[in-house]
Amino acid sequence: MTQLFDEKGNVTGVTVIEAGPNYVTQVKTVERDGYSAVQLGFGEVKPKKLTRGELGHLGLLKPDDKHPNRRKLEGVPPLMYLEEVRMAEVPYREGDVIKADLFAVGDRVSVTGTMKGRGFAGNIKRHGFHRQRKTHGASDRERAPGSIGAGTTPGHVPKGRRMAGHYGNVRATVTNLKVVMVDPERNLIAVAGSVPGPKGGIVVIKDSHKSGKR
Repeated sequence: MTQLFDEKGNVTGVTVIEAGPNYVTQVKTVERDGYSAVQLGFGEVKPKKLTRGELGHLGLLKPDDKHPNRRKLEGVPPLMYLEEVRMAEVPYREGDVIKADLFAVGDRVSVTGTMKGRGFAGNIKRHGFHRQRKTHGASDRERAPGSIGAGTTPGHVPKGRRMAGHYGNVRATVTNLKVVMVDPERNLIAVAGSVPGPKGGIVVIKDSHKSGKR
């Protein structure tokens, strides 16, 4: 995260995201696969970091006597991350490159990522509970959850009671973020606000359904 200033001198906290280049590694159709989708690859790596199955999927293995019909993709390098996105109509072909210039300043997007893992956390950190008073003999109970169920009716702890437990390391989506900067040369975009995940985390950016377009 960083800050950007506009022409009037107003400052906005933003998250800078590397939004490309993304390679179209597979196109799925209703006739062949039962649904319409596009698979994107990101993160160029050395071929030795991928398995032969992954290299074959990306069309990076040469045909031989045992496999004369191996898949071929033009212009697709070894890629570490693959993500499939369903679309009503896919306007791309295998081998196309999608860059940051797909976005424009003012667009509204949704960003999905994996939250930071915070391990075992209490009610205050995990759910935002208010701490208790330190008075009347409760000097060591200020961060405890208090009563979790009635003693008589219903006489048990209700299902779904918010308690201490594992916090984070789950998929989360932040919607309706405004794109405030696009740098096509470096494939960077900046969105106002924060996004899920740590620095260097992998995220998926889509048009926000709240913007009125998909």
